[in-house]
Amino acid sequence: MPPSASSSQDAIPSVHSIESSQSSSSSSTRPSIHLEPLPTWRTAKLLPYELREHCIIYFEESLYVPALHLLISLLTSGTASTTPTPAFLPPPQHLALAATLAVHPSLTTRAQSEDRLQASNLALKYLRLVLDLVGPVNGNLSDAFAFATVETSSRRGARRRTTGDDLSPTKHELDSINSELAVAGSVWAKAQDFWHVVGWAFNCSLLHPRRWERWQLWLQYMIDVLDADWTLRAQMRIDDPANEQDPRERSMIVQYLNGGNAPARQERRILRAVFADGTSKSTGEFPEVWRNETKERKKDGDTRKPEAKLDIEANAWGLYTNDSSSSSELEDTPPLTSPPPAVLGTNPLTPFPDVSAPFSGPHSIILRLRLLSLLSTVSVFLPHTFTPLSTLYNLYLEHIRPLPVPSFFTLISPSSMQYFHQSAASSITQIILRSLIASSAPLPLTDDLTQKDLERCYLPYPANTGTIGDNAKVSLCIETLLRLLQGHCGLYWNDGHLRAAVEQGIEAREQKAKKAGKGRGKGKADGEGERMWLRASAGRMRALVVLVRGQEQRQDD
Repeated sequence: MPPSASSSQDAIPSVHSIESSQSSSSSSTRPSIHLEPLPTWRTAKLLPYELREHCIIYFEESLYVPALHLLISLLTSGTASTTPTPAFLPPPQHLALAATLAVHPSLTTRAQSEDRLQASNLALKYLRLVLDLVGPVNGNLSDAFAFATVETSSRRGARRRTTGDDLSPTKHELDSINSELAVAGSVWAKAQDFWHVVGWAFNCSLLHPRRWERWQLWLQYMIDVLDADWTLRAQMRIDDPANEQDPRERSMIVQYLNGGNAPARQERRILRAVFADGTSKSTGEFPEVWRNETKERKKDGDTRKPEAKLDIEANAWGLYTNDSSSSSELEDTPPLTSPPPAVLGTNPLTPFPDVSAPFSGPHSIILRLRLLSLLSTVSVFLPHTFTPLSTLYNLYLEHIRPLPVPSFFTLISPSSMQYFHQSAASSITQIILRSLIASSAPLPLTDDLTQKDLERCYLPYPANTGTIGDNAKVSLCIETLLRLLQGHCGLYWNDGHLRAAVEQGIEAREQKAKKAGKGRGKGKADGEGERMWLRASAGRMRALVVLVRGQEQRQDD
């Protein structure tokens, strides 16, 4: 039996309704898979002066491993206590350097020793511990992970040598690190902004697999930080709704979004970064962060200088003598060229295309989806700070609709939509579907999704063109909406109306695409592949209808 018409649980509400309901913001500020309570983070206190100086000396002498071991030990001390004490944290400059060490090529893809590679791994481990134990706000990660401006450059600059005329260096100067990787060579100084790094990382996922291995870990960590920072500030808003200043406006993601001077162009650039595809246009807009970054270390069989040994008593510092490898080794030779991204369906030995090929695998897809979800959430709650939701979703449409059918499905499939709040997932899918569906379809007035709307407005109709690809995309969108509604409030048999609407739409899309794909060669092969997606989607929808009918029969029994 269908649910009562007066029930508020028989529809997925429009994402726009979230803006007027602050009571639901605790569950709407993050994807539906992140509904667990906030962790209990420790408070933090600054390292004592002597320990800060120890760390600075280690870092300035490129003794990264002992410096990071010391910081990890200080951070984790006291965690076993039933009443955890405040955690010792270094100044933001040290955390910023750790973020550079975690991804810099001289310590990762071009590390000249196991010690340097260990340093990059320890840096990432330390940053993870800071996020897990202290959190983004107590850890002051917004200051640590700020991209270079006049203010941040002077704050992170090398310590001045004091003279008789200047014996009072500032606190920031006392905590600064006189190292190239901490200042001019840092990721925060080399990259234009966060979205430059995002675009380059995703370009690496398609062009430079070894660099992507490291950028993936770095970008995953940064998205975890942005998610945790936003969620915590959203909770602050709920705990103190009377506060005139919304804590979310000071979130790290908002700082990164407001980095440009031209908002309209910045929004489009942000989306181009998230959808970076490794083409020459994309690499031109989002180039490598460090010069010749993709140059790889010589293989073991190549001629190389013997590794210098460390002998402190003899004043032989080996690899720790200086940090010249941070820049000189990147500039000696031109960058290696990588082959262009593989075109879907061009390999005759691969009969089944890799649906994630244009996005370089599941890890890349997940990170892109998480960023899209975070942008959607910010736009819902802070439209004046970022951009109106309708503008953002239209940009999503511009990037998603032209994709090949397999790639299209990777982004709008039910499993991908779990990274969005259900209301956002429903609205995004409907916006894309409305751009594809036949003009004769009576579109609903709002994005509120009900089974009645599905049966009347979406299920029975084909695409607005006769191409197999567009009809397959319409089918995939409708399938996703069915799955979303089933997961939210369940589907009902409705005296067979559900099955009738499903069958009518399957037949309409099959007939409209029947004459398509009759050409020869590559076009014919692509058409057959798209037809496979169309029929597979139809089969899954029929199976879902059978499941709904069976569940209702068991309830009647």
